[in-house]
Amino acid sequence: MSDPARPTGPADLDRSSVDLDSLRYDERGLIPVITQDADTGEVLMMAWANREALERTLAERRMVYWSRSRQELWRKGDTSGHVQHWQELRVDCDADVIVARIHQEGAACHTGERSCFFRSLAASEG
Repeated sequence: MSDPARPTGPADLDRSSVDLDSLRYDERGLIPVITQDADTGEVLMMAWANREALERTLAERRMVYWSRSRQELWRKGDTSGHVQHWQELRVDCDADVIVARIHQEGAACHTGERSCFFRSLAASEG
């Protein structure tokens, strides 16, 4: 027997926009942001954002994150010049992860690589 409150198929899903109050931040007030190239679909990086970072991201049309190590807002590209202009911000079904589809200027990774995901996980031997 199906649950009437649970969607049964794609046509039943709520596809409305989500506001900042509807997002599910963790206990630190943060939400993960996966950054993806808007043209190629390549995953470029993962960072964290708090509400203020997302407010600035929306207002400025460029990505602003929360630096956990420095405990401050981090506007991507302010020091490196590697700015990220967002095309679309998507929220997952649980409203606890954001995918930012962006246009990247320069490298996304602090190492100088285009993507932070340039290494593979090796299988253990044995």
